[in-house]
Amino acid sequence: MTITKHIPIGATLITVLLAFSACNKGFLEKPPTDAIVDANFYQTDDQVLAATALLYSKVWFDYNDKASYNLGDFRAGTAYSAYNDRGNVLFNTTGDNPDNGAAWRSFFIVVGQANLAIQNINTYAGSAVSPTVKRLAIAEARFMRALAYRFLVMNWGAVPIIENNLTLLSDTTVQRNTPESVWKFITNEMRAAAEDLPEEPIRPGRLTKWSAEGMLARFYLNRAGVASGGGGTRDQVFLDSAKYYAERVINLSGASLLTNYADLFLFPYDNNAESLFSLQWAFAPGAWGTQNSTPAYLAYSGDIANGDGWGGDKGATWWMLSLYDGITPTETGMEGRTLDQRLKATFMLPGAHYPEITQTIPGGSQELVFPFTGTDVNFASIKKYVTGKADDVGGQAASQNYGHDTYMQRLAEIYLIYAEAVLGNGASTTDATALEYFNKVHTRSGLPPFEDPLTLDVIFKERFIEFAMEGMAWYDLVSLHYYNPAKAYEILNGQDREKFFAEPDQFPNPTSWTFTKTPWVDVDTRGIDANSGNFLLPIPTAELSQAPNLRKPPVDYFNK
Repeated sequence: MTITKHIPIGATLITVLLAFSACNKGFLEKPPTDAIVDANFYQTDDQVLAATALLYSKVWFDYNDKASYNLGDFRAGTAYSAYNDRGNVLFNTTGDNPDNGAAWRSFFIVVGQANLAIQNINTYAGSAVSPTVKRLAIAEARFMRALAYRFLVMNWGAVPIIENNLTLLSDTTVQRNTPESVWKFITNEMRAAAEDLPEEPIRPGRLTKWSAEGMLARFYLNRAGVASGGGGTRDQVFLDSAKYYAERVINLSGASLLTNYADLFLFPYDNNAESLFSLQWAFAPGAWGTQNSTPAYLAYSGDIANGDGWGGDKGATWWMLSLYDGITPTETGMEGRTLDQRLKATFMLPGAHYPEITQTIPGGSQELVFPFTGTDVNFASIKKYVTGKADDVGGQAASQNYGHDTYMQRLAEIYLIYAEAVLGNGASTTDATALEYFNKVHTRSGLPPFEDPLTLDVIFKERFIEFAMEGMAWYDLVSLHYYNPAKAYEILNGQDREKFFAEPDQFPNPTSWTFTKTPWVDVDTRGIDANSGNFLLPIPTAELSQAPNLRKPPVDYFNK
Protein backbone atom coordinates (compact mmCIF):
# COMPACT_ATOMS: atom_id res chain seq x y z
CA MET A 1 0.00 0.00 0.00
CA THR A 2 1.16 3.51 -0.72
CA ILE A 3 0.40 7.02 0.32
CA THR A 4 -2.13 7.25 -2.50
CA LYS A 5 -4.73 5.71 -0.25
CA HIS A 6 -4.27 8.48 2.28
CA ILE A 7 -4.95 11.61 0.36
CA PRO A 8 -8.46 13.10 0.05
CA ILE A 9 -8.62 12.93 -3.71
CA GLY A 10 -12.22 11.85 -3.91
CA ALA A 11 -14.17 14.63 -5.56
CA THR A 12 -14.20 18.03 -7.17
CA LEU A 13 -15.46 21.06 -5.32
CA ILE A 14 -18.44 21.49 -7.61
CA THR A 15 -20.24 18.72 -5.73
CA VAL A 16 -20.07 20.67 -2.47
CA LEU A 17 -22.46 23.41 -3.39
CA LEU A 18 -25.22 21.65 -1.48
CA ALA A 19 -23.70 18.88 0.60
CA PHE A 20 -19.94 18.67 -0.02
CA SER A 21 -20.30 14.95 0.55
CA ALA A 22 -16.88 14.14 -0.86
CA CYS A 23 -15.23 15.29 2.36
CA ASN A 24 -16.57 12.46 4.44
CA LYS A 25 -15.00 10.73 7.42
CA GLY A 26 -13.49 8.09 5.15
CA PHE A 27 -10.82 10.46 3.95
CA LEU A 28 -8.65 7.75 2.44
CA GLU A 29 -10.36 7.56 -0.93
CA LYS A 30 -9.50 6.82 -4.51
CA PRO A 31 -10.86 9.21 -7.14
CA PRO A 32 -14.28 7.98 -8.27
CA THR A 33 -14.41 6.37 -11.70
CA ASP A 34 -17.67 8.02 -12.67
CA ALA A 35 -17.59 11.44 -14.35
CA ILE A 36 -18.48 13.72 -11.46
CA VAL A 37 -16.78 16.78 -12.95
CA ASP A 38 -19.29 18.75 -14.96
CA ALA A 39 -17.17 20.54 -17.53
CA ASN A 40 -20.06 22.96 -18.05
CA PHE A 41 -19.89 24.17 -14.48
CA TYR A 42 -16.82 26.44 -14.71
CA GLN A 43 -18.29 28.75 -17.32
CA THR A 44 -18.79 32.00 -15.38
CA ASP A 45 -16.99 34.00 -12.74
CA ASP A 46 -19.72 33.18 -10.22
CA GLN A 47 -19.36 29.45 -10.83
CA VAL A 48 -15.60 29.53 -10.38
CA LEU A 49 -15.94 31.52 -7.15
CA ALA A 50 -18.58 29.07 -5.95
CA ALA A 51 -16.13 26.25 -6.58
CA THR A 52 -13.65 27.70 -4.09
CA ALA A 53 -16.18 29.03 -1.57
CA LEU A 54 -16.13 26.01 0.74
CA LEU A 55 -12.36 26.09 0.97
CA TYR A 56 -13.25 28.70 3.58
CA SER A 57 -15.30 26.36 5.75
CA LYS A 58 -16.22 22.73 5.13
CA VAL A 59 -12.71 21.45 4.47
CA TRP A 60 -11.55 22.88 7.82
CA PHE A 61 -14.46 21.47 9.84
CA ASP A 62 -12.71 18.51 11.47
CA TYR A 63 -9.88 20.79 12.57
CA ASN A 64 -12.12 23.56 13.87
CA ASP A 65 -14.59 21.25 15.65
CA LYS A 66 -12.36 20.23 18.59
CA ALA A 67 -8.82 19.74 17.31
CA SER A 68 -8.15 23.49 17.08
CA TYR A 69 -8.25 24.02 20.85
CA ASN A 70 -6.98 20.53 21.68
CA LEU A 71 -3.74 21.17 19.85
CA GLY A 72 -3.55 24.94 19.95
CA ASP A 73 -4.40 25.45 23.64
CA PHE A 74 -4.61 22.21 25.61
CA ARG A 75 -1.27 21.01 24.25
CA ALA A 76 0.26 24.43 24.91
CA GLY A 77 -0.94 24.59 28.51
CA THR A 78 -3.11 27.71 28.20
CA ALA A 79 -6.30 25.72 28.88
CA TYR A 80 -7.30 22.24 29.99
CA SER A 81 -10.11 19.74 30.20
CA ALA A 82 -10.62 17.91 33.48
CA TYR A 83 -12.23 14.77 32.07
CA ASN A 84 -12.00 14.78 28.28
CA ASP A 85 -9.21 15.39 25.76
CA ARG A 86 -6.64 14.44 28.36
CA GLY A 87 -4.00 13.28 25.90
CA ASN A 88 -3.07 16.79 24.92
CA VAL A 89 -3.56 18.18 28.44
CA LEU A 90 -1.13 15.63 29.84
CA PHE A 91 1.15 15.83 26.78
CA ASN A 92 0.94 12.12 26.10
CA THR A 93 -1.00 12.20 22.83
CA THR A 94 -0.90 8.88 21.00
CA GLY A 95 -1.44 7.86 17.41
CA ASP A 96 -4.96 6.81 18.37
CA ASN A 97 -6.00 10.17 19.85
CA PRO A 98 -9.22 11.23 18.04
CA ASP A 99 -8.30 14.88 17.66
CA ASN A 100 -4.82 14.01 16.44
CA GLY A 101 -6.44 12.01 13.65
CA ALA A 102 -9.12 14.63 13.00
CA ALA A 103 -6.57 17.38 12.55
CA TRP A 104 -4.38 15.29 10.21
CA ARG A 105 -7.42 14.30 8.18
CA SER A 106 -8.75 17.86 7.95
CA PHE A 107 -5.45 19.36 6.83
CA PHE A 108 -5.03 16.78 4.08
CA ILE A 109 -8.64 17.33 3.03
CA VAL A 110 -7.76 21.00 2.61
CA VAL A 111 -4.71 20.02 0.55
CA GLY A 112 -6.65 17.56 -1.59
CA GLN A 113 -9.57 19.85 -2.30
CA ALA A 114 -7.25 22.78 -3.02
CA ASN A 115 -5.34 20.60 -5.49
CA LEU A 116 -8.55 19.61 -7.24
CA ALA A 117 -9.76 23.19 -7.38
CA ILE A 118 -6.54 24.24 -9.13
CA GLN A 119 -6.69 21.32 -11.55
CA ASN A 120 -10.37 21.76 -12.38
CA ILE A 121 -10.16 25.51 -12.89
CA ASN A 122 -7.15 25.14 -15.17
CA THR A 123 -8.88 22.37 -17.12
CA TYR A 124 -12.50 23.45 -17.33
CA ALA A 125 -12.70 27.24 -16.91
CA GLY A 126 -14.52 28.56 -19.96
CA SER A 127 -13.69 31.57 -22.09
CA ALA A 128 -16.28 33.68 -20.25
CA VAL A 129 -14.32 33.35 -17.01
CA SER A 130 -12.27 36.49 -16.54
CA PRO A 131 -8.50 36.03 -16.20
CA THR A 132 -8.69 38.00 -12.94
CA VAL A 133 -11.18 35.61 -11.32
CA LYS A 134 -9.31 32.57 -12.59
CA ARG A 135 -6.07 33.85 -11.06
CA LEU A 136 -7.86 34.79 -7.84
CA ALA A 137 -9.53 31.39 -7.41
CA ILE A 138 -6.28 29.52 -7.99
CA ALA A 139 -4.56 31.86 -5.54
CA GLU A 140 -7.23 31.09 -2.94
CA ALA A 141 -6.53 27.39 -3.34
CA ARG A 142 -2.76 27.89 -3.09
CA PHE A 143 -3.22 30.00 0.05
CA MET A 144 -5.33 27.31 1.71
CA ARG A 145 -2.94 24.54 0.71
CA ALA A 146 0.03 26.46 2.10
CA LEU A 147 -1.71 27.20 5.38
CA ALA A 148 -2.74 23.56 5.78
CA TYR A 149 0.87 22.50 5.27
CA ARG A 150 1.99 25.02 7.86
CA PHE A 151 -0.20 23.20 10.39
CA LEU A 152 1.00 19.81 9.17
CA VAL A 153 4.72 20.55 9.37
CA MET A 154 4.46 22.25 12.77
CA ASN A 155 2.50 19.38 14.31
CA TRP A 156 4.06 16.31 12.69
CA GLY A 157 7.36 17.52 11.24
CA ALA A 158 8.17 15.76 7.97
CA VAL A 159 5.03 15.20 5.87
CA PRO A 160 4.44 14.36 2.19
CA ILE A 161 3.96 17.32 -0.16
CA ILE A 162 1.13 16.59 -2.57
CA GLU A 163 0.43 18.96 -5.48
CA ASN A 164 -1.52 16.65 -7.78
CA ASN A 165 -3.78 14.02 -6.26
CA LEU A 166 -4.33 12.10 -9.47
CA THR A 167 -0.66 11.38 -10.13
CA LEU A 168 -0.60 9.39 -6.89
CA LEU A 169 -2.59 6.61 -8.48
CA SER A 170 0.48 5.38 -10.36
CA ASP A 171 3.14 6.57 -7.89
CA THR A 172 4.28 4.01 -5.35
CA THR A 173 7.24 6.00 -4.04
CA VAL A 174 5.64 8.97 -2.31
CA GLN A 175 7.01 9.53 1.16
CA ARG A 176 7.49 12.32 3.64
CA ASN A 177 9.45 15.44 2.81
CA THR A 178 11.85 17.22 5.13
CA PRO A 179 10.51 20.08 7.24
CA GLU A 180 12.97 22.44 5.54
CA SER A 181 11.59 21.61 2.10
CA VAL A 182 7.98 21.84 3.35
CA TRP A 183 8.68 25.34 4.64
CA LYS A 184 10.29 26.32 1.34
CA PHE A 185 7.29 24.97 -0.54
CA ILE A 186 4.67 26.77 1.53
CA THR A 187 6.57 30.05 1.51
CA ASN A 188 6.78 29.88 -2.28
CA GLU A 189 3.07 29.07 -2.47
CA MET A 190 2.06 31.97 -0.24
CA ARG A 191 4.24 34.39 -2.20
CA ALA A 192 2.52 33.26 -5.40
CA ALA A 193 -0.90 33.69 -3.76
CA ALA A 194 0.02 37.21 -2.65
CA GLU A 195 0.80 38.15 -6.25
CA ASP A 196 -2.64 37.15 -7.54
CA LEU A 197 -4.97 38.06 -4.67
CA PRO A 198 -6.67 41.49 -4.77
CA GLU A 199 -6.03 44.30 -2.33
CA GLU A 200 -9.75 44.42 -1.53
CA PRO A 201 -11.88 41.29 -1.05
CA ILE A 202 -13.95 40.44 -4.09
CA ARG A 203 -16.71 39.45 -1.68
CA PRO A 204 -17.01 39.77 2.11
CA GLY A 205 -14.69 37.36 3.89
CA ARG A 206 -12.66 36.46 0.81
CA LEU A 207 -8.88 36.48 0.87
CA THR A 208 -6.83 39.51 -0.07
CA LYS A 209 -3.22 40.28 -0.84
CA TRP A 210 -2.92 41.33 2.80
CA SER A 211 -4.22 37.98 4.02
CA ALA A 212 -1.34 36.34 2.16
CA GLU A 213 1.28 38.89 3.19
CA GLY A 214 0.17 38.56 6.82
CA MET A 215 0.72 34.82 6.52
CA LEU A 216 4.10 35.44 4.92
CA ALA A 217 5.10 37.50 7.95
CA ARG A 218 4.11 34.54 10.13
CA PHE A 219 5.77 31.96 7.87
CA TYR A 220 9.08 33.81 7.71
CA LEU A 221 9.17 34.30 11.48
CA ASN A 222 8.63 30.54 11.92
CA ARG A 223 11.04 29.64 9.13
CA ALA A 224 13.80 31.78 10.65
CA GLY A 225 14.00 29.22 13.45
CA VAL A 226 13.78 26.22 11.13
CA ALA A 227 16.89 27.41 9.33
CA SER A 228 18.87 27.38 12.59
CA GLY A 229 18.49 23.63 13.04
CA GLY A 230 18.00 24.10 16.78
CA GLY A 231 21.22 26.04 17.08
CA GLY A 232 19.78 28.95 19.01
CA THR A 233 20.21 31.64 16.36
CA ARG A 234 17.49 32.47 13.88
CA ASP A 235 18.19 33.22 10.23
CA GLN A 236 18.46 36.99 9.87
CA VAL A 237 17.31 37.03 6.23
CA PHE A 238 14.03 35.38 7.22
CA LEU A 239 13.64 37.68 10.23
CA ASP A 240 14.05 40.63 7.91
CA SER A 241 11.43 39.15 5.57
CA ALA A 242 9.00 38.73 8.48
CA LYS A 243 9.53 42.38 9.42
CA TYR A 244 9.12 43.48 5.79
CA TYR A 245 5.77 41.77 5.28
CA ALA A 246 4.48 42.75 8.72
CA GLU A 247 5.29 46.39 8.02
CA ARG A 248 3.53 46.25 4.64
CA VAL A 249 0.36 44.82 6.16
CA ILE A 250 0.39 47.36 8.99
CA ASN A 251 0.90 50.35 6.68
CA LEU A 252 -0.88 49.36 3.49
CA SER A 253 -3.73 46.94 4.24
CA GLY A 254 -6.17 49.40 5.79
CA ALA A 255 -6.78 46.91 8.62
CA SER A 256 -7.10 48.34 12.12
CA LEU A 257 -7.40 47.06 15.67
CA LEU A 258 -10.86 47.14 17.16
CA THR A 259 -11.02 49.68 19.98
CA ASN A 260 -12.28 47.19 22.55
CA TYR A 261 -10.77 43.72 22.76
CA ALA A 262 -14.04 42.12 23.87
CA ASP A 263 -15.73 43.32 20.67
CA LEU A 264 -13.63 40.80 18.74
CA PHE A 265 -15.92 38.07 20.09
CA LEU A 266 -19.27 39.86 20.42
CA PHE A 267 -21.82 38.81 17.83
CA PRO A 268 -21.87 39.90 15.04
CA TYR A 269 -18.10 40.31 14.68
CA ASP A 270 -17.48 38.52 11.37
CA ASN A 271 -15.03 40.06 8.90
CA ASN A 272 -14.31 43.08 11.04
CA ALA A 273 -11.53 45.62 10.48
CA GLU A 274 -8.98 43.57 12.46
CA SER A 275 -9.54 40.23 10.73
CA LEU A 276 -7.04 39.37 8.00
CA PHE A 277 -8.44 35.89 7.44
CA SER A 278 -11.26 34.01 9.14
CA LEU A 279 -12.95 30.71 8.44
CA GLN A 280 -16.39 31.58 7.07
CA TRP A 281 -18.99 29.57 8.92
CA ALA A 282 -22.74 29.80 8.40
CA PHE A 283 -25.74 28.95 10.54
CA ALA A 284 -26.91 26.15 8.30
CA PRO A 285 -29.42 23.65 9.71
CA GLY A 286 -29.30 20.49 7.64
CA ALA A 287 -25.92 21.28 6.05
CA TRP A 288 -23.55 19.66 8.52
CA GLY A 289 -19.96 20.80 8.27
CA THR A 290 -20.50 24.35 7.08
CA GLN A 291 -21.31 25.60 10.59
CA ASN A 292 -19.15 26.45 13.59
CA SER A 293 -19.62 23.61 16.09
CA THR A 294 -16.84 24.62 18.50
CA PRO A 295 -18.98 26.75 20.88
CA ALA A 296 -20.96 23.63 21.77
CA TYR A 297 -17.87 22.18 23.45
CA LEU A 298 -16.71 25.43 25.10
CA ALA A 299 -19.87 26.84 26.73
CA TYR A 300 -19.78 25.82 30.38
CA SER A 301 -23.48 24.88 30.63
CA GLY A 302 -26.70 24.39 28.74
CA ASP A 303 -27.94 27.40 30.70
CA ILE A 304 -26.25 29.62 28.13
CA ALA A 305 -26.39 27.35 25.09
CA ASN A 306 -28.77 25.78 22.58
CA GLY A 307 -29.15 22.16 23.61
CA ASP A 308 -25.41 21.75 24.02
CA GLY A 309 -23.00 23.54 26.38
CA TRP A 310 -20.62 20.70 27.17
CA GLY A 311 -17.62 22.73 28.35
CA GLY A 312 -18.13 22.52 32.09
CA ASP A 313 -14.79 20.74 32.54
CA LYS A 314 -12.80 23.21 30.42
CA GLY A 315 -11.07 26.38 31.51
CA ALA A 316 -7.88 28.33 32.05
CA THR A 317 -4.97 26.50 33.63
CA TRP A 318 -3.38 27.80 36.81
CA TRP A 319 -0.35 28.74 34.71
CA MET A 320 -2.44 30.70 32.21
CA LEU A 321 -4.21 32.67 34.92
CA SER A 322 -0.88 33.53 36.55
CA LEU A 323 0.23 35.38 33.39
CA TYR A 324 -2.28 38.20 33.81
CA ASP A 325 -0.93 41.38 35.37
CA GLY A 326 -2.49 41.98 38.78
CA ILE A 327 -2.89 38.29 39.65
CA THR A 328 -0.15 37.84 42.25
CA PRO A 329 1.10 34.84 44.23
CA THR A 330 0.39 34.43 47.95
CA GLU A 331 1.46 31.87 50.54
CA THR A 332 -1.51 29.68 49.68
CA GLY A 333 -2.16 30.48 46.03
CA MET A 334 -2.89 33.66 44.07
CA GLU A 335 -5.16 36.64 44.49
CA GLY A 336 -6.05 39.97 42.99
CA ARG A 337 -7.67 41.47 39.94
CA THR A 338 -6.34 42.70 36.63
CA LEU A 339 -6.86 45.75 34.49
CA ASP A 340 -6.30 43.48 31.49
CA GLN A 341 -9.66 43.34 29.74
CA ARG A 342 -8.61 40.20 27.89
CA LEU A 343 -9.16 38.02 30.95
CA LYS A 344 -12.91 38.65 31.11
CA ALA A 345 -13.22 38.33 27.34
CA THR A 346 -11.39 34.99 27.34
CA PHE A 347 -12.28 33.27 30.63
CA MET A 348 -15.23 33.64 33.02
CA LEU A 349 -14.64 34.14 36.74
CA PRO A 350 -17.40 33.89 39.40
CA GLY A 351 -19.59 36.98 39.55
CA ALA A 352 -18.55 38.39 36.17
CA HIS A 353 -21.41 39.86 34.11
CA TYR A 354 -21.93 39.24 30.39
CA PRO A 355 -24.97 41.25 29.28
CA GLU A 356 -24.71 39.91 25.72
CA ILE A 357 -25.55 36.35 26.87
CA THR A 358 -28.85 35.13 28.29
CA GLN A 359 -28.65 32.74 31.24
CA THR A 360 -31.50 30.39 32.17
CA ILE A 361 -32.31 30.52 35.90
CA PRO A 362 -35.12 28.95 37.93
CA GLY A 363 -38.33 30.67 36.92
CA GLY A 364 -36.91 32.60 33.99
CA SER A 365 -33.75 34.11 32.59
CA GLN A 366 -31.32 36.97 33.11
CA GLU A 367 -28.12 38.36 31.69
CA LEU A 368 -25.27 35.98 32.41
CA VAL A 369 -23.64 36.23 35.82
CA PHE A 370 -21.05 33.47 36.00
CA PRO A 371 -22.10 31.44 39.04
CA PHE A 372 -20.30 30.84 42.30
CA THR A 373 -21.26 27.55 43.94
CA GLY A 374 -18.82 27.72 46.84
CA THR A 375 -17.29 24.37 45.92
CA ASP A 376 -13.98 23.39 44.37
CA VAL A 377 -15.52 23.08 40.91
CA ASN A 378 -15.44 26.85 40.49
CA PHE A 379 -12.61 27.98 38.23
CA ALA A 380 -12.23 30.09 35.05
CA SER A 381 -14.49 28.74 32.32
CA ILE A 382 -14.08 29.62 28.67
CA LYS A 383 -15.78 32.73 27.29
CA LYS A 384 -14.02 33.32 23.96
CA TYR A 385 -16.18 32.24 20.98
CA VAL A 386 -19.16 31.60 23.30
CA THR A 387 -21.91 33.92 22.07
CA GLY A 388 -25.00 32.52 23.79
CA LYS A 389 -28.43 31.35 22.82
CA ALA A 390 -30.32 31.83 19.58
CA ASP A 391 -32.06 34.91 21.00
CA ASP A 392 -28.65 36.45 21.68
CA VAL A 393 -27.49 36.11 18.07
CA GLY A 394 -30.55 37.00 16.03
CA GLY A 395 -31.77 33.42 15.88
CA GLN A 396 -28.53 32.24 14.23
CA ALA A 397 -27.77 29.37 16.61
CA ALA A 398 -28.88 25.83 17.39
CA SER A 399 -27.29 22.76 18.95
CA GLN A 400 -23.74 22.40 17.53
CA ASN A 401 -24.68 24.95 14.92
CA TYR A 402 -23.33 28.48 15.18
CA GLY A 403 -22.66 30.95 12.40
CA HIS A 404 -19.85 33.13 13.66
CA ASP A 405 -16.41 32.89 12.14
CA THR A 406 -13.09 31.55 13.46
CA TYR A 407 -10.10 33.88 13.32
CA MET A 408 -7.09 32.46 11.52
CA GLN A 409 -5.10 35.70 11.64
CA ARG A 410 -5.73 39.12 13.18
CA LEU A 411 -3.83 42.37 12.77
CA ALA A 412 -2.75 42.15 16.43
CA GLU A 413 -0.51 39.24 15.49
CA ILE A 414 1.16 41.30 12.78
CA TYR A 415 2.12 44.01 15.28
CA LEU A 416 3.68 41.38 17.55
CA ILE A 417 5.43 39.66 14.64
CA TYR A 418 7.04 42.98 13.75
CA ALA A 419 8.26 43.43 17.32
CA GLU A 420 9.66 39.90 17.51
CA ALA A 421 11.34 40.16 14.11
CA VAL A 422 13.07 43.37 15.22
CA LEU A 423 14.16 41.70 18.47
CA GLY A 424 15.47 38.81 16.38
CA ASN A 425 18.46 37.19 18.03
CA GLY A 426 19.02 39.98 20.54
CA ALA A 427 18.41 39.71 24.26
CA SER A 428 16.25 42.85 24.16
CA THR A 429 15.33 45.79 21.97
CA THR A 430 14.45 49.43 22.59
CA ASP A 431 13.51 50.01 18.94
CA ALA A 432 10.88 52.76 19.03
CA THR A 433 8.69 51.33 16.27
CA ALA A 434 8.76 47.82 17.73
CA LEU A 435 7.73 49.21 21.13
CA GLU A 436 5.02 51.35 19.53
CA TYR A 437 3.53 48.37 17.71
CA PHE A 438 3.78 46.16 20.79
CA ASN A 439 1.94 48.78 22.82
CA LYS A 440 -0.87 49.08 20.31
CA VAL A 441 -1.79 45.53 21.32
CA HIS A 442 -0.81 45.84 24.98
CA THR A 443 -2.65 49.09 25.79
CA ARG A 444 -5.78 48.09 23.84
CA SER A 445 -6.37 45.66 26.73
CA GLY A 446 -6.59 48.48 29.27
CA LEU A 447 -3.02 48.15 30.54
CA PRO A 448 -0.59 51.08 30.76
CA PRO A 449 2.13 51.35 28.10
CA PHE A 450 5.05 48.96 28.44
CA GLU A 451 8.19 51.07 28.77
CA ASP A 452 10.99 48.58 29.47
CA PRO A 453 13.06 47.00 26.68
CA LEU A 454 11.21 44.26 24.84
CA THR A 455 12.45 40.70 25.39
CA LEU A 456 11.34 37.38 23.98
CA ASP A 457 9.69 36.50 27.30
CA VAL A 458 7.67 39.73 27.22
CA ILE A 459 6.53 39.16 23.64
CA PHE A 460 5.64 35.53 24.27
CA LYS A 461 3.63 36.45 27.37
CA GLU A 462 1.73 39.02 25.33
CA ARG A 463 0.99 36.47 22.62
CA PHE A 464 -0.19 33.84 25.11
CA ILE A 465 -2.64 36.32 26.65
CA GLU A 466 -3.76 38.00 23.43
CA PHE A 467 -4.50 34.74 21.58
CA ALA A 468 -5.54 32.36 24.38
CA MET A 469 -8.30 30.03 23.12
CA GLU A 470 -7.61 30.98 19.50
CA GLY A 471 -5.53 27.88 18.80
CA MET A 472 -2.27 29.83 18.61
CA ALA A 473 -0.14 29.11 21.68
CA TRP A 474 1.06 25.67 20.63
CA TYR A 475 2.42 26.99 17.34
CA ASP A 476 4.28 29.76 19.19
CA LEU A 477 5.99 27.05 21.22
CA VAL A 478 6.78 25.01 18.10
CA SER A 479 8.28 28.11 16.50
CA LEU A 480 10.45 28.59 19.60
CA HIS A 481 11.36 24.89 19.60
CA TYR A 482 12.81 25.18 16.09
CA TYR A 483 15.75 27.23 17.32
CA ASN A 484 15.69 26.87 21.12
CA PRO A 485 14.15 23.55 22.16
CA ALA A 486 15.49 23.85 25.71
CA LYS A 487 13.53 27.08 26.19
CA ALA A 488 10.35 25.50 24.83
CA TYR A 489 10.71 22.55 27.22
CA GLU A 490 11.39 24.95 30.09
CA ILE A 491 8.14 26.82 29.48
CA LEU A 492 6.07 23.66 29.09
CA ASN A 493 7.59 21.82 32.03
CA GLY A 494 7.24 24.84 34.29
CA GLN A 495 3.47 25.00 33.85
CA ASP A 496 0.78 24.00 36.31
CA ARG A 497 -1.85 22.64 33.91
CA GLU A 498 -4.71 22.03 36.29
CA LYS A 499 -7.78 23.72 37.71
CA PHE A 500 -8.24 25.86 40.79
CA PHE A 501 -10.88 27.28 43.11
CA ALA A 502 -11.78 30.91 42.38
CA GLU A 503 -13.53 32.74 45.21
CA PRO A 504 -14.85 36.27 44.68
CA ASP A 505 -14.62 38.84 47.47
CA GLN A 506 -18.34 39.44 46.92
CA PHE A 507 -21.04 38.04 44.68
CA PRO A 508 -22.08 39.37 42.30
CA ASN A 509 -19.93 42.29 41.14
CA PRO A 510 -16.65 41.15 42.69
CA THR A 511 -13.68 43.49 42.89
CA SER A 512 -11.11 40.73 43.34
CA TRP A 513 -10.72 36.97 43.63
CA THR A 514 -8.68 34.52 45.69
CA PHE A 515 -7.35 31.48 43.85
CA THR A 516 -6.30 28.24 45.48
CA LYS A 517 -5.22 24.97 43.89
CA THR A 518 -7.85 22.27 43.94
CA PRO A 519 -6.56 19.82 46.58
CA TRP A 520 -8.11 16.63 45.22
CA VAL A 521 -6.45 16.94 41.83
CA ASP A 522 -3.62 14.43 41.42
CA VAL A 523 -0.36 16.35 41.74
CA ASP A 524 1.07 14.22 38.91
CA THR A 525 -1.35 15.78 36.43
CA ARG A 526 -0.36 19.34 37.26
CA GLY A 527 2.88 19.13 35.30
CA ILE A 528 4.23 17.37 32.24
CA ASP A 529 7.56 16.15 30.89
CA ALA A 530 7.98 17.66 27.43
CA ASN A 531 11.08 16.39 25.67
CA SER A 532 12.48 15.60 22.23
CA GLY A 533 10.71 12.25 22.22
CA ASN A 534 7.17 13.56 22.67
CA PHE A 535 7.23 17.14 21.43
CA LEU A 536 5.83 16.54 17.96
CA LEU A 537 2.57 14.70 17.44
CA PRO A 538 2.72 11.06 16.36
CA ILE A 539 1.36 10.33 12.90
CA PRO A 540 -2.08 8.76 13.40
CA THR A 541 -1.93 4.99 13.71
CA ALA A 542 -4.54 4.45 11.01
CA GLU A 543 -2.40 6.39 8.55
CA LEU A 544 0.75 4.41 9.32
CA SER A 545 -1.04 1.10 9.00
CA GLN A 546 -2.32 1.88 5.51
CA ALA A 547 0.58 4.00 4.27
CA PRO A 548 3.84 2.40 5.42
CA ASN A 549 5.85 4.80 3.26
CA LEU A 550 5.18 7.36 5.99
CA ARG A 551 7.68 5.42 8.12
CA LYS A 552 10.52 5.98 5.66
CA PRO A 553 13.11 8.72 6.23
CA PRO A 554 12.02 12.05 4.74
CA VAL A 555 13.54 13.41 1.55
CA ASP A 556 14.03 16.91 0.18
CA TYR A 557 11.06 17.75 -2.03
CA PHE A 558 13.12 19.91 -4.37
CA ASN A 559 15.86 17.35 -4.96
CA LYS A 560 13.81 14.23 -5.60
